[in-house]
Amino acid sequence: MIGIETIGAALEMAVFGLLAIITVFFAIFVVIAKDVVRAGLSLIMCMFGVAALYILLNAQFLGVVQVLVYIGAIGVLILFAVMLTKRELGGGSDAN
Repeated sequence: MIGIETIGAALEMAVFGLLAIITVFFAIFVVIAKDVVRAGLSLIMCMFGVAALYILLNAQFLGVVQVLVYIGAIGVLILFAVMLTKRELGGGSDAN
């Protein structure tokens, strides 16, 4: 008979694997994204994945610090810097 502990351990391992795959996916998307805003949002999602992994690994303080400091401060700072940066649209056909 399978005990509750083994089912819980298997479920925890499955959630860990899913979170790891999602975090790696967003980390790769940060590198290959052509749009800077999408890269910034992917970086924030990657940081959320890392925070969830910390919480799953029973390091709640590190998970909360990850959310507050990195996602709350650094992520918003990156997004505001990207949004306030002037970007030229279109090609340079009428450039001097």
